Amino acid sequence: MTNGAPTDSSSQISLPHSPVEMGPHHSDERSVSTIQELVDEKPGNPWDGYEGDEMPEKVQPRLVRNARLQAFSIYRRLFSVVFIMNMGFFISYAIRGYHSQKIALVTVANICIAILMRQELVINTLFLIFCSVPQSWPFFIRKTAARVYHLGGIHSGAASSAVVWLILLAVQATRERVNNLGTSTATVALTYIILFFLVGIVLFAYPTLRIKRHDAFERIHRFLGWTATALVWAQVVLLTNDYKGDMSLGSALVHSAAFWLMVILSLSLILPWTKLRKVPVRSEVLSNHAVQLFVDYGPHPVPGSFQRFSTDPLNEWHSFATIATPGQSGFSIIISQAGDWTTEMITNPPKEIYVRGVPTCGALRIVPLFKRVLFVATGSGIAPFTPHIMSGKVNHKLFWMAPNTRATFGDPLVDMILENSPGAVVYDTRKHGRPNIVKLTNRFVDEFKPECVCVISNQKITENVVYGLRSRGILAFGAIFDS
Repeated sequence: MTNGAPTDSSSQISLPHSPVEMGPHHSDERSVSTIQELVDEKPGNPWDGYEGDEMPEKVQPRLVRNARLQAFSIYRRLFSVVFIMNMGFFISYAIRGYHSQKIALVTVANICIAILMRQELVINTLFLIFCSVPQSWPFFIRKTAARVYHLGGIHSGAASSAVVWLILLAVQATRERVNNLGTSTATVALTYIILFFLVGIVLFAYPTLRIKRHDAFERIHRFLGWTATALVWAQVVLLTNDYKGDMSLGSALVHSAAFWLMVILSLSLILPWTKLRKVPVRSEVLSNHAVQLFVDYGPHPVPGSFQRFSTDPLNEWHSFATIATPGQSGFSIIISQAGDWTTEMITNPPKEIYVRGVPTCGALRIVPLFKRVLFVATGSGIAPFTPHIMSGKVNHKLFWMAPNTRATFGDPLVDMILENSPGAVVYDTRKHGRPNIVKLTNRFVDEFKPECVCVISNQKITENVVYGLRSRGILAFGAIFDS
């Protein structure tokens, strides 16, 4: 493969007749001419003429498919299930007039569920269970199991429900305080403060605001979250004291379900920070657009995992796909230029960096569920696919679209990927321009006949490709950009 050229690594020039086989009656000049003709007639690019390919018809009416694939995506369905179930109980509690302590228990339960659905060990356990489904099982079971990476819908559904429950708690606690029914003034005041904090957290988590102000979202989520957790602890203690009757406060707390939920919740928050460490880094600058960082600690991360890195652990964390090479300890990550922090990492590669928690399963952890998978990557989106490619355990075809791949990512990395990915197609956007990626991907679907397509790119391209394929009955997965 020449520098920066698009490549089909399976393409070879076939020379059916050597000069010896052609016999002595052919001159050397004719032999050289024949070989030159064969070289000139090497096969075209794998994408040549794709614009003329006919796309399959979309399988459902527009309104139905937009509702199924966009308005009611799996993530939103999970959100809706959690939220609607909560609203059913909410109406029941509101009608029956349950006292503040009972409402507080449901509120804390929802906060606990929301936090657990973001806890690394819980996420890894759920992925382990769902991704253990063998390839011999029926396709629809494996397809359903692959939806596990949408579990963020449970997180957001429970968090939003907690805010609604907290509103009911504030109303009920105020009513009880006015009527001298046991709830203290401190409990009421604390409830309104917590409500203010949780509303702020939920508002900044709204997708549009989260994307535009991601750094602010991270800090608000972290610091308001920690503050709200401390205040909820105080609220649980105060409410328990308000309703303890003749019991001592200590005894009442031990018998309080809300207290134990807060213990679980707090341990879930603290545990990743107990694994905060500063680790040595070996850096390899691939170009002025990318750097590869190598770290050596802990066990090999499973393919499809990501790890969080930081140079300022209290203020910002950045997640990157882990690349573990078989037979070597540690793992690496690829950082490509996408902002001030990544630019600094490329310009001044660190000798040490902070890591937190354990490698956590992401969307591509589902790959082993399927017998044949088409990988579609743009730019540094190749990184999450690399451990699957290197493992040699996944029957796959790679379609990688990037500008001047070798100049950006370096010969060693590109060669390693191509050597382990038979039939890989690398499309140079700088040389050939941006293609109709849905249409070109469909060509490779027709050729390779995968069970599913996995896409890693920016949000716009990912959503475009996943929708373009799924609306035509082709199973496709991509990141859901929910954090």
